[in-house]
Amino acid sequence: MASNAYRFVTRWRIAAAPEEIIDVLGDAAALARWWPSVYLSVSVVAPADPGTGLGKVVSLWTKGWLPYTLRWAFPVTESNPPTGFALEATGDFVGRGVWTLQALRAVDAPGGPDTLVTYDWRIAAEKGILRRLSFVMKPLFGANHRWAMARGEESLRIEIARRHAEQVGDRAILAAIPSPPGPTFPHNLLVKRPSHG
Repeated sequence: MASNAYRFVTRWRIAAAPEEIIDVLGDAAALARWWPSVYLSVSVVAPADPGTGLGKVVSLWTKGWLPYTLRWAFPVTESNPPTGFALEATGDFVGRGVWTLQALRAVDAPGGPDTLVTYDWRIAAEKGILRRLSFVMKPLFGANHRWAMARGEESLRIEIARRHAEQVGDRAILAAIPSPPGPTFPHNLLVKRPSHG
């Protein structure tokens, strides 16, 4: 494996149905709203084919807790809702990401739905500093990714709770749901955090 090559496998267990989770993960335009600690800016530059869900192209500006940002893009190359989708990264990252969702407990089961969410991210870091320093900084860059994904799990749980509260129209519960964690300094001064309004 090249020094700038990475493979990360992240698993989240989320108390929601796969259909609910795929609705959140598949809405790329909303990433900066519900996962603002990582997604500073997101734009959909080409829509998905309505019949297949393929071909959507997304441009992103992202970060973790380390003081660098990444600019990259991805087209959706596989779409299998509600069990997952795949993307091909280009830009500061080059590689492939695969989201897979597996229902562990049905919606009508005692305790409600439960889903295992797995993200398999195989990339090469192409941004100059990452490519040049990967041979010594790989553990730190790996920790940065794990931090970002932990914020994603926290933010996804908050977003699912927000959607549930909106569905039942409970303003008191909605008001009690915290905002998702925002970006780390100094980017939190540059990017306005979204509100739940």
